[in-house]
Amino acid sequence: MTKSAPKAVILAAGEGTRLRPLTLDRPKPMLPVAGRPLLEHTLAWLRDHGITQVAINLHYRPEAIRDTLGDGHRFGVAITYSYEPVLRGTAGALKPLQAFLDETFVIVYGDVLTNLDLSRLIAFHRAAPGAQMTLSLYRVPNPTEKGLVDLDEAGRVRRFVEKPPPDQVFTDLASAGVIVAEPGILDAIPMDGFDDIGHNLVPRLLAAGTPIYGWPLPEDTYLIDIGSPEQYAQAQKLAASGE
Repeated sequence: MTKSAPKAVILAAGEGTRLRPLTLDRPKPMLPVAGRPLLEHTLAWLRDHGITQVAINLHYRPEAIRDTLGDGHRFGVAITYSYEPVLRGTAGALKPLQAFLDETFVIVYGDVLTNLDLSRLIAFHRAAPGAQMTLSLYRVPNPTEKGLVDLDEAGRVRRFVEKPPPDQVFTDLASAGVIVAEPGILDAIPMDGFDDIGHNLVPRLLAAGTPIYGWPLPEDTYLIDIGSPEQYAQAQKLAASGE
């Protein structure tokens, strides 16, 4: 029997302070890329991989996202919003959505432009024995700024260290920020307070013996976080060339 398409959560609550003044009147994921907000690119990417049930967490300038995207029908998806009066962190943002996230789901950061083959990542996750979470991975030139991952021969995560100091760098293989997960991981997130995927949730799950896997991105994949002016310019250039 064919499994249904996962749901998705887009993390879009941050302020984007490094991109000011561009983000003074809108959150970072609403900055234009090739003439339309980055979030529209993300919704189209999810829809192209069969995902039509999408949640978006909000905090900074939430009306800029709601007023533009509405209920999602113009983009071929149905959007559920989750407003956070106080930022809850990348893992904490998932907890209020626990009732919505009742099946396999994808987590994607709202400030990322990518052509990642999401269908292949989901297929890998579903085939991995007992997988509760699968991290997309890529090689990075700046390991101290990322969550580093050590895999065994089967692709299971043996070790994960978020932004280690230089003397503790053990690889250049890092989490790329697109994650597939099962509803059970939500039980490991506190009901209240701030909780981060890299600093808190993944180490907590690994310590409990939860099966987490890693999937290195194919070489022709791009994944650009637009969080700095330089990376934003790179995303603009790439999108202008036809993605």
